[in-house]
Amino acid sequence: MKLRIDMEMCIGCRRCELACSLNHYDKDSVNPKKSRIRAWIKDDKIYPVVSGPFNNAACTSKHEIMIGDRVYDGCSVCRAPCPEKSWFQEPDTGILLKCDFCGEPADPNCVKWCPCNAIVAVDDDGEIIPYTMEKE
Repeated sequence: MKLRIDMEMCIGCRRCELACSLNHYDKDSVNPKKSRIRAWIKDDKIYPVVSGPFNNAACTSKHEIMIGDRVYDGCSVCRAPCPEKSWFQEPDTGILLKCDFCGEPADPNCVKWCPCNAIVAVDDDGEIIPYTMEKE
């Protein structure tokens, strides 16, 4: 599975950050700085970035990310020299944050919460994997 991010469709709502934070931490302490995805805004452009690693190193997190039509292996996105490093750290503990596609089996909350489908999950053939919010 890969995440495909269409920066042209992203509206900068940052729901992906909130969804990730809510999924991984206590529901009473929502903090986007604890998210494994960040929507950065620079020069009126929005750049959603997922924390790696997504590379070919001998590690347990071998995932790729697609931004537009390009496939990145994480190190080329974050320039991390080591497969054990990522861009984002948990602010209270310093623990490295890595996208886990919200567990096994994969259930990416950033995809489910994105109101404009700027983030979608795709299989190895590029076909979209449908994830939707469960209605209670």
